[in-house]
Amino acid sequence: MGIASLLPMQQAMAEIKLPARVMLTAPTGSGKTLAFAIALLRALPEKNNEKGLKALVIAPTRELVLQIFEVLRSLAAPEFLSTAVYGGHSFATEARSLEAMPDIVVGTPGRLLDHLHRGRLSLFRAATLVIDEYDKALELGFMDDMRAIAGRMKNAVNVILTSATKGDVPEFIGTIDKKLDYAQAAAAPKPDVQVFEVRSNVPDKLDSLTLLLKRIQGERTMVFLNHRDAAERVFRHLKDMGFPAGLYHGGLDQQLRERALVLFENGTTPILVSTDLAARGLDIDEVGAVIHYHLPVDEQAWTHRNGRTARMGASGNAFAIISEADKVPPFAAGLEQYQMLEPVPEQILPSSWATLYLNLGQKDKISRGDVAGFVMKKAALTREQVGKIVVKDHCAYVAVPADKARETAVELNAHKIKNMRVRVTQLKN
Repeated sequence: MGIASLLPMQQAMAEIKLPARVMLTAPTGSGKTLAFAIALLRALPEKNNEKGLKALVIAPTRELVLQIFEVLRSLAAPEFLSTAVYGGHSFATEARSLEAMPDIVVGTPGRLLDHLHRGRLSLFRAATLVIDEYDKALELGFMDDMRAIAGRMKNAVNVILTSATKGDVPEFIGTIDKKLDYAQAAAAPKPDVQVFEVRSNVPDKLDSLTLLLKRIQGERTMVFLNHRDAAERVFRHLKDMGFPAGLYHGGLDQQLRERALVLFENGTTPILVSTDLAARGLDIDEVGAVIHYHLPVDEQAWTHRNGRTARMGASGNAFAIISEADKVPPFAAGLEQYQMLEPVPEQILPSSWATLYLNLGQKDKISRGDVAGFVMKKAALTREQVGKIVVKDHCAYVAVPADKARETAVELNAHKIKNMRVRVTQLKN
């Protein structure tokens, strides 16, 4: 995974005496996933002689489930089989993966309970339960679902709760033997975030947002709003203006949410307009700026939003657009005024990257290396011209230079990858 040494929090989980009942508190982006993954893998038997579930991980959102699954799959294979179940995913595909009797299952509470009720999943022999971001899960109303799931894990001797904030342990969990508190980010480099106020002369902040985005062009930027309909409105405005922007909120179907994150991370749409769904639980690096179009409802959301930038020792800026109509809470008061230097650039820079979609994925035995080799060999692109590659179950995404995207897609469609016909199209945001 390219990790040369463990953070103190991860080392602590690597050394903790098992079996154990642990609560791990640490901020988003500090390395919690790897920390609990180490403990989970240590709890697995040395030899996989028995088929059946050995460890269950519950996470509150689809995106978090997928991130955890990718980490666990890469670390546990080939000795142990992992699978993921979540809303918006093919139920038939999940049913087939559960028939294979995986050793590790990662899932959202509702989908896990659905499979349990249908008899496709047995938790009786599972010895390890992890609930990641349990505070977020409680906030989203999953208490009853998680209680029902945990109640079926009669032989769980290892229980790990993780949280970005301190809070009470859910009563259905019972006693916790050990608490590891890294809430002050002692396990990770301290974020270097400078927060500014951007004054809007009118309650409608679209003009102020436009000027600000023109000024900070070149930075990967997240724009946060409190409501889905407002996010839709701002997204449409930015698209009409010509900004390379994407949209992300809980009302979108899973494929659209997945694509929005892929296009944001690979630079195709370096501006992401989102609700607080993207404020935590996503592993997104190199976000240079955060914009609070709406002030968040509480300080916790303010902290999580700002924490999207300046991750793992990098620096970043956050901007709060404030008008006279806003009631400014104490945590956002007294900010330094951002000086919008004149003249503000008139030109809106297009993205230098575009994304190609391939209709083959992991279930077709396609890897990132396969995609990279295919694109470089068949379309004559250099290594530097192939950007971020993401391979999903049944598809893959690859970033290529925007000025070469169309001709690259045409060229690739004339060839096969690993002796399989592939359809390649350029995604239009």
